[in-house]
Amino acid sequence: MKTELSDGTILIRPYRQEDIDSLYEAARESIPEVCPWLPWCHPRYSREDSSAWIRWCEKAWRTGSEYNFAIFDAKTGRFLGGCGLNQFNRMHPLANLGYWVRSSSTGRGVATAATLLTARFGFEELRLNRIEIVVALGNQASRRVAEKAGAKKEGVLRRRLLIHGQAHEAVLYSLIPEDFGPSDRAGRSLF
Repeated sequence: MKTELSDGTILIRPYRQEDIDSLYEAARESIPEVCPWLPWCHPRYSREDSSAWIRWCEKAWRTGSEYNFAIFDAKTGRFLGGCGLNQFNRMHPLANLGYWVRSSSTGRGVATAATLLTARFGFEELRLNRIEIVVALGNQASRRVAEKAGAKKEGVLRRRLLIHGQAHEAVLYSLIPEDFGPSDRAGRSLF
């Protein structure tokens, strides 16, 4: 299974223990922007939280329950954020795709590029039929990422997300292999 992907600008790969400090630094920098939508990135976020997350990610990769990637600048190696696939439905091969980018690196297409690489991994390596991106209605930045990645808006879901104990409406976006162009004879998308 190919676990490291790059478009020449960014690189995604599974989290490693050596990423603890970089993840911690990026999360701490991003609390004001990320916390309203992703409660894991809270004002008391610690290095131990980073360590626990990376241990969780390593275990999830081994069991195939989640596939979380760290995002890096392909040229400098700077840690830029995270993305991944989770909430798998094995009967109907689909998963949820999520992403976040450190505040100092937003607005540069990092999340869009990471979304496309993660989708590629899902379709090519995991043979998914569908990938969903569920974004809080008020999270305009994440909605723009889904749209720039070519995800199709399918509707607004009532009370779909619970964020900081409050129910929120969410926009459901989807990607399917055909969104990326023609398929080969085996039905695989040609990215």
